[in-house]
Amino acid sequence: LAVLLAFTYFASAGSYFQDPLFCVFVLFSFVSAIDLIISLEEDGFISGFAEGEPYLRTAHGIMICYWDGIVHYGLYLAMITAMSQRKSYRSLGLFWLGSLVMSILVFLLGNLIGKYSSDINAAFLLNLPYVLIPVWAGRRLFQQPRAVPCLTAEQTEREQRRWLHQRPHDLVLVLVLLLMASFTFFRGMVVLDCPADSCFEYIYQHEPYLRDPVAYPKVQMLIYLFYVLPFLCLCIYALLRPGCSWLPDWSLVFAGAIAQAQFSHLGSSLHSRTPFPYQTPEDVWWSFLITNVFYALGPQLLALRCLHSPAFFLPVTSSSLQGGKKHQ
Repeated sequence: LAVLLAFTYFASAGSYFQDPLFCVFVLFSFVSAIDLIISLEEDGFISGFAEGEPYLRTAHGIMICYWDGIVHYGLYLAMITAMSQRKSYRSLGLFWLGSLVMSILVFLLGNLIGKYSSDINAAFLLNLPYVLIPVWAGRRLFQQPRAVPCLTAEQTEREQRRWLHQRPHDLVLVLVLLLMASFTFFRGMVVLDCPADSCFEYIYQHEPYLRDPVAYPKVQMLIYLFYVLPFLCLCIYALLRPGCSWLPDWSLVFAGAIAQAQFSHLGSSLHSRTPFPYQTPEDVWWSFLITNVFYALGPQLLALRCLHSPAFFLPVTSSSLQGGKKHQ
């Protein structure tokens, strides 16, 4: 890794190093390659290359290694390429930030309270950079200038004066987010041992993986309940009220977080490393897949909507407010 950094520094005359995130992406891409090797080793595709800690040999550990070795690695390469071409990588960076933070939160908390908590050793400290660096990297990403849309004041005002029923795409998004919020609350109640018959039936007949003592699925559902659910409500509010300029950036972070979480949860539920009593029953595979894929798709559609049609979320000007009052 040191040789790679030195070669890149002298080959580019240090130009990349003007942005310290370049070093972060090179370092993390190196780790991503190791994670991919670990996942392939644990699934039996290769042998004799690497060995992970006990919690990396769980279904969840293998899934996050696949995600890191494929998706995160691809994002690192794309962002490094954007740097070399002097292009903005802010959107990719925010997606990566959400994905990485969600991955490390569930992984660390699951390790601390799950059945492998007694196997934690000094190597566990290698995860500390994954906690500290994203905080610093996220601050730098948010400080980078946004891409300014080529919109006139009249176009922005006209878009912000439209009611929800005049924006069918937003109406569909609001319905999708409401369904996601309902499902988030329901699964949160399930892992909190709600005595309702529907919760009991769901955890035993539809998603028994939520009972797995590794604790990753329970931590994931609790993060959904206490953090994702309030954010879903804020997103609905932002789709109803114009001028919520924070949504385009945070929708990208949200999309990355949910994409990573759902990939790991879905894959772990079906993986052979998950004990048989906690695997998803075959007779509910399709409903389980459709429900969880739909859950992962909603934030991606929201992020795409914010990126391609940002006029509704631009700061509201005094003239647009006056126009909105006249329209009312």
